[in-house]
This record gives sequence, C-alpha cells and structure tokens, in this order.
Amino acid sequence: MSSAGRANVENMSDWHDVREELRVFALGLPEAHEDHPWGETVIKVNKKIFLFLGIDEQTEKWDPGFGVKLHSEAHGHALTVEGAAPSGYGLGKAGWVHVPFLSELPETDVLIDWVEESFRLIAPKRAVKELDLR
Repeated sequence: MSSAGRANVENMSDWHDVREELRVFALGLPEAHEDHPWGETVIKVNKKIFLFLGIDEQTEKWDPGFGVKLHSEAHGHALTVEGAAPSGYGLGKAGWVHVPFLSELPETDVLIDWVEESFRLIAPKRAVKELDLR
C-alpha cells in the first residue's frame, strides 16, 4: 500500500500493513523504542508512550486500532473516523484518541503525521530538536 493511498482496510492483512507502517515510522523517530506492557505493543520515547498499537490480532474482546495524543486540528480530524473516540482510562481528557484500523481511514501520510504530532507532544525537547534537524 503506498503512503499516498487511502488506508482503507478491508481485510486483515490490510490493517496489519497500516499498523506496521505506523510502527516502523514511530521506531525511526529519535530515541524511540518498542515495549510490550500488558501484552500490547506500544512505542515509547524517554519511557513515555506516544503510540499505542494494541495487540497484533483481532479478538472477540479487541478490535484493532491505535492511540495517539493530539492537540491540533488533527484531534478533531481523528475523531471524525468512524468508531474513533477519546481514549479510555482518563487519557481522552489529555488529548488521546483511539482510532480503529477497521474503519475507512485518512491517507497513511495523515496517520503518520498524527504519530509525529503525538511524538512531539511526549518527547523531550532534545529528541524533538534532533527530529527537526533531520
């Protein structure tokens, strides 16, 4: 799937592809690393999560999706995705949004922009400065 195309996921492999693109992009950001608390995949910077990816398969109790922290107009845009909602456990009050992969999503480059915004909101200034210098 090209990053210019819509991230419209119609089958299991499609959402896995989009999830993997977001994971790979996030891991390429300064000081980013993958962790697996609660058996889920998250991407952290400086011990703080900036991207929730959940588990890598759909189950009866879990629909695949991702979570990012957004404060710009992207926050409102993310909430327009069918099934998107403020994240649970009180995180939604701080700008976190859960976006389901099994909905019609914006273009992949928009999703990547959301991941980058989340990183910029969470990362220490030195990591953001390193990103800006790239």
